[in-house]
Amino acid sequence: MSILDRIVSQKKMEVARAAQRCPQAQLAERIDPSPGRPFFEALRTPGPRGINIIAEFKRASPSKGPIRPSADAAAQARAYAAGGATALSVLTDGAFFHGAPGDLAAARAATDLPVLRKDFIISDYQVYETKAMGADALLLICRILEAGSLARLMALSRELGLDVLVEVHDAADLALAAGAGAGLIGINNRDLATFATDLRTAMDLSTALAPGQVPVAASGIQTPADIRRNLDRGVFNFLIGESLMRAEDPQAAVRAFLAAARGAVPQNTGGEGQPC
Repeated sequence: MSILDRIVSQKKMEVARAAQRCPQAQLAERIDPSPGRPFFEALRTPGPRGINIIAEFKRASPSKGPIRPSADAAAQARAYAAGGATALSVLTDGAFFHGAPGDLAAARAATDLPVLRKDFIISDYQVYETKAMGADALLLICRILEAGSLARLMALSRELGLDVLVEVHDAADLALAAGAGAGLIGINNRDLATFATDLRTAMDLSTALAPGQVPVAASGIQTPADIRRNLDRGVFNFLIGESLMRAEDPQAAVRAFLAAARGAVPQNTGGEGQPC
């Protein structure tokens, strides 16, 4: 079993247990119908400094182990916001990333930024759960979803008022995302089968996006030079986690990444707690 297979297997068991504790119909009744904060809209075009940073909160990962186990989600989110982040991403997976729904709630309450729930979403139940947590957007990973499932989960997300970041890693994933009508495309530099990282993935795959699709480079962004290399290929959105979590001063770290875009002109503007 690959790490990804283990994560998905674990997630299926978790969802089954959660649905027993709190059935989907009951979960749906607890959802706040008010509009969320605009996630996709904030990323359609480059920010005032030429790029947008989605700053991520995660305590650990399967590939790197513990990163900052005692990190406080609210404090980290406030530092990210003060540094100039455009949006937040919060890992809510507990078994492999040491996250929790409470982290998302705390991060969102601490700032006015839109918040992405980053997890391994494989079921309608988790979409309702995401909205009930208070997230503004969720991540859907092509590598773990078939075409019909991806389209269904995207449609349900939009129905509930959630924006969607669709993650791809190669041309086959991108074709799947395009077929489902995805607009915000997260290009993961990390191969989820091996967890190896190659920064060229986002730079190369971004050139294959259709008009109206907006790229987000994710994983492996460690230095301002990495930002500049991606900008040269038209990528202006960056989801950054590990390097910000390891930084002694995350506010300054966000600012350093933003400063990397100074003077650059990106070419691709994209066209047009447990809930129960």
